[in-house]
Amino acid sequence: MLRNAFLRRINDVIKCYSISNSFATCRMLSVVGGGTMKASVLETGGKLELQTLKIPVPKAGEMLMRVKACGVCHTDLHVIKSEIPFPVPAVMGHEVSGEVVSLGPGASQADQSRFSPGTKVAAAFIMPCLDCGFCHKGKEEMCEKFFSYNRGAGQLYDGSTRLFRAEDDAPVAMYSMGGLAEFCVVPTSAVSPLLPGLPFAESCILGCAFFTAFGALKNSAKIQKGETLAVFGTGGIGSCLIQIARAMGVSTVIAVDISDEKLKKMSQLGATHIVNVNNVSALAAIQEITAGHGVDVVVEALGSVGTFQDAVMAVKDGGRAVMVGIAPLGVKAEVPITHIVRRQITIQGSYGARASTDLSALMDLVSKGLIDLTAPVTRTFTLEEADLAYRQLDQGLITGRAIVVMH
Repeated sequence: MLRNAFLRRINDVIKCYSISNSFATCRMLSVVGGGTMKASVLETGGKLELQTLKIPVPKAGEMLMRVKACGVCHTDLHVIKSEIPFPVPAVMGHEVSGEVVSLGPGASQADQSRFSPGTKVAAAFIMPCLDCGFCHKGKEEMCEKFFSYNRGAGQLYDGSTRLFRAEDDAPVAMYSMGGLAEFCVVPTSAVSPLLPGLPFAESCILGCAFFTAFGALKNSAKIQKGETLAVFGTGGIGSCLIQIARAMGVSTVIAVDISDEKLKKMSQLGATHIVNVNNVSALAAIQEITAGHGVDVVVEALGSVGTFQDAVMAVKDGGRAVMVGIAPLGVKAEVPITHIVRRQITIQGSYGARASTDLSALMDLVSKGLIDLTAPVTRTFTLEEADLAYRQLDQGLITGRAIVVMH
């Protein structure tokens, strides 16, 4: 009853802001303390459990968001399966859409203007500190603090988490913002207001699936209009790569997978050619499609040894093989040294994009009708079903992207 009363109070304050449109009218921060929320918490053994946590309180440069939806991503699954080290207990979920509740103390005038309570927003999984050497160079996707504090320790950039259990105040790690919860705290540097007309729940996948695809093509491959592309793996990120490539004017888009069902969907999303490697060699098919030249760019979106090696061999002389698929820590692939040297092949890792510029650019493509946000989303789950969602993802039962939608 106390929790329900608290949530009603949150709604009342958001309505107050919507009516008054004045940041000084109500002080949301004063009512946040003491409330609780439901969250899906990863415990030792790889199971997600629905637990009660304290509603997190934002610090300077951060916001409290009421989560609308959170994407179900393979990167989370690697952590859940202990293939990538991360502290537990933890709240997973790193691509979210939601509604601004409050800003942390000392919020800038710019943040107050952009993020008044009730504003619908999306947040990227890479949360740039804007202070480190990489951020100053404009390479937010390599933010030092993000990798050392968040990916390394499950914390934000003061060296502490914002999540605590309600029953004993025990700390809970955050994977990015910890989006598998009713509320989350996220640095405002990773957040962008949603443009009018964008679907609220499905917009969560802007923060990783589309974000990662956009970064791979724009920042890493630097793909140009009229070039040719092959995408290895057509799940959540792969389907986004297909759409973005067509929006960028790529002339030939080859989708490579083992599922006829997925490949049929890729044709609908803009792939000019589809290749099922159960029936034909990916390299042979790409050579045939490109008259023996290979493609300008391959993006590998699986993180498997075989597709990594094939990606290197599928590009033309001087081509770029961009790797976005995450593999279990320690997995290695072999590549032909002489071929890479003589044919000037570029192998480029790519991890996300740049929140300060790329989130808004993605939304612009959506608003122009060049990208369909709803197309990759094939399943929805409730917060109570989060563990089921990841088990089905691990079993290969989810095509495209699943999302967890909060009540």
